Amino acid sequence: MTSIGDDAFRDCKGLTSIDLPEGLTSIGNCVFYDCSSLTSINLPESLTSIGLSAFNSCTGLTSINLPESLTEIINYAFSGCTGLTSINLPESLTEIGYGAFYGCTSLKTINFKGTEKQWNNIFKDVNWNGNCPSDMVINYNYQG
Repeated sequence: MTSIGDDAFRDCKGLTSIDLPEGLTSIGNCVFYDCSSLTSINLPESLTSIGLSAFNSCTGLTSINLPESLTEIINYAFSGCTGLTSINLPESLTEIGYGAFYGCTSLKTINFKGTEKQWNNIFKDVNWNGNCPSDMVINYNYQG
């Protein structure tokens, strides 16, 4: 299996954690949409793409580590994740889509493993961080 198809776990309100298999390269659109009890997810190092609204409204997520292989976060991927307080982004990232973190009203920290120059070179669509806290901090060269 290299991808999880659209809507696969959509509205699974009882889902609290999941380990995704190595070899998975993409998470489709709305795969975990409104899985509000999801608090823990282990993403494989092979993952390169997170689809449209993949984790939209997963209000139970408080933090997430994205794998080093990830290159794109598509529109609204984490939109409405109101419990999300921090996220670790790999330096391999090349694109953050429109509204990817829109409505993440508790997101205080983005830890980016690359340099500030690399961060500035990532294509970030307009309003990628809409409605996030105004005091949100981006840490560069994150080693955690």
